[in-house]
Amino acid sequence: MLARLHPHDLLDHALTEAGPLARELLNVVQDELDAQPQHFPLREAWRKARTHFAANFEGRLIELLQAGRRGEDPLQRQPLQMGGGIDSLSLVDEHQAMQDVAIAHVTRTAEEMSRAELHQIGNFYAALRGIARARERDNPLRPGLYADALHHALAASRLAARDQYELMRVAATPLAKALQRQYAHACKALRDANLSELVAAHGQPQGGPRAHQRHGGPQGTLDGLSRRVDAVNSRPQGLAATPPLDPNAPAPFVRSTGPDMLSRLYDQILADPRLLPPLKALLARLQIAVVRLARSDSSLLRRQDHPTWALLNRVAAHGMAFDRADDERLVDFLRFMEAEAQLLVDAPTPTAFLFQQVLGRVTARIDHQARQSSQRNAGALAALEREHLRNEWRTLLREQIEHQIIGAPLGPRLHRFLQTSWVEVIVNAMVRHGRDSREAQAAVELVDALLDSLTTPRDLADREALRMRLPVLIERLVSGCESIDLPVPKREPALSELMSQHARLLRGLPALDPAEKRIAPPRPGGGAGSAAPASADEIVRRLMEERESQVPSHWLSTDVDRSELPTVPVQLYSEHDSPDARAALKHWIDGLQIGHWFHLFIQGNWHTAQIAWISEGRQYVLFVGRDPDERLSLTRKALEALLSNGLITALEDDSVVQRAVDTLMSDLDGG
Repeated sequence: MLARLHPHDLLDHALTEAGPLARELLNVVQDELDAQPQHFPLREAWRKARTHFAANFEGRLIELLQAGRRGEDPLQRQPLQMGGGIDSLSLVDEHQAMQDVAIAHVTRTAEEMSRAELHQIGNFYAALRGIARARERDNPLRPGLYADALHHALAASRLAARDQYELMRVAATPLAKALQRQYAHACKALRDANLSELVAAHGQPQGGPRAHQRHGGPQGTLDGLSRRVDAVNSRPQGLAATPPLDPNAPAPFVRSTGPDMLSRLYDQILADPRLLPPLKALLARLQIAVVRLARSDSSLLRRQDHPTWALLNRVAAHGMAFDRADDERLVDFLRFMEAEAQLLVDAPTPTAFLFQQVLGRVTARIDHQARQSSQRNAGALAALEREHLRNEWRTLLREQIEHQIIGAPLGPRLHRFLQTSWVEVIVNAMVRHGRDSREAQAAVELVDALLDSLTTPRDLADREALRMRLPVLIERLVSGCESIDLPVPKREPALSELMSQHARLLRGLPALDPAEKRIAPPRPGGGAGSAAPASADEIVRRLMEERESQVPSHWLSTDVDRSELPTVPVQLYSEHDSPDARAALKHWIDGLQIGHWFHLFIQGNWHTAQIAWISEGRQYVLFVGRDPDERLSLTRKALEALLSNGLITALEDDSVVQRAVDTLMSDLDGG
């Protein structure tokens, strides 16, 4: 039957529609901006983008579709390593996160509008590839390609990050409607080729590692499950519980609450499709100790926070982060767990305390393994953390130098140079090399050396000694200016003034002419004795230096489609201006731990990555991917943005025990 529809037919049709789609978007987005008053501020940004929008969108889309036609993955994930930054370690800040949120929103809008059509198209390509279950990445027509082309077309216009984000939101629904027509045409082609039954039966909707989260669930508890089982078992024989939908399945928990419930619960844990075979084998070994513990600890089947379940969840969550059984880090972890599992199995009487001890060692092992992943970036990470202290150090040094130069015979240009440019030289040395580094101390000590050079010599010998010191002093000043790339025109006035003062000293005169009126340094609040009003350029420069860079952006409070991960309580996190939302965000950030694994949407794709380092102030977090060479640092604001939009979640939040409980609760409910 497949011969009646060539594998490239659907892609070829999409290629012919790329140009018309680009022109349609160009017109429809303009109509949206003109029709909605709230979009009026975006019209200027759109005016800049629309000139080349259609060509950029069409070109990028054709490039992606042709890659799919060649059998490649058009949106092949790039490693979690971005060029640039300190020692080649870059940050994902809130602007990068903004792009990812926008791409996810456009993708989800189209998916929601064409869910049935995408299911059929996905199954068609799964059948072509001989894959048992349809995978999103195997569909070369998926909405993610169009979202990427839209982002590319807007980014090519070099618009501000917020304008790109807002324009993508405006274009999301028009693009989704246009795609729905294209997907409907593709499904008609499948029906005309008599492939409807094939695509309907080939693969049922499957969830990936986040399917349970996307579709929600009963979210039952062990105690609730135990009570339900007790209730079922206490019914008269003629009032048995409704049997499961599967007529071949055994009746649930008949007359045997404890052992039978534990056995079924453990069977569900081991049946979790996310577990790799060696991980299932490890958990199966632990079942021996769990069953023995249940005989003496009645709280095991009542407490979901029991150390036993915490240990199983921790081990499973760590193991589920790997997609290959031969991954070196997984093999090392399983080798470590073999000894711990044997200890529990060999214990004459397993106890909750013994499981708690093993859990502590497992957590420490995972933490150590994660920290080892960050060792090669230790220098960059330390500089990253020091970068966060730049503003604080700048303020302290300004105050220190201001106090140090009070009463010193400094000219006005040199006075300002020490308060501003040289402060930056010191701060830069502290950030790059460390607060107590030799380089930072040398920059601090140069202020004393400079002030000492302006002391009036007592005799000819002192003047000669000064003459010998000056070349080294000037060389150090120039070197410091070059370390912060201070342009010559900005350093020259202060250095020229200093040379003039030294010339006076070498002639036996004081550094400052007594007849020359000193300009008092500016004081907060102004008033008599204050410096002359600063120029407009100076005011702008100060504002740029002192502005608060951590103020949350307006876009963070915008409502974004979060259906990807609805178990994350994003409704609270997204209320960015409310005290409850700020408290919830802070609580989540404070709860991050080294070694924990996360699913996060970065650079247009879902990634699985582990926290390997957290800065002291929790302003920066380093993630290491499944491939140890994949690493990415995120700012706190970027994490908050992803969390607010449901684009990051911990693997442990969807634990194997919880999934097993939910499945059994569903069985008791008859489906």
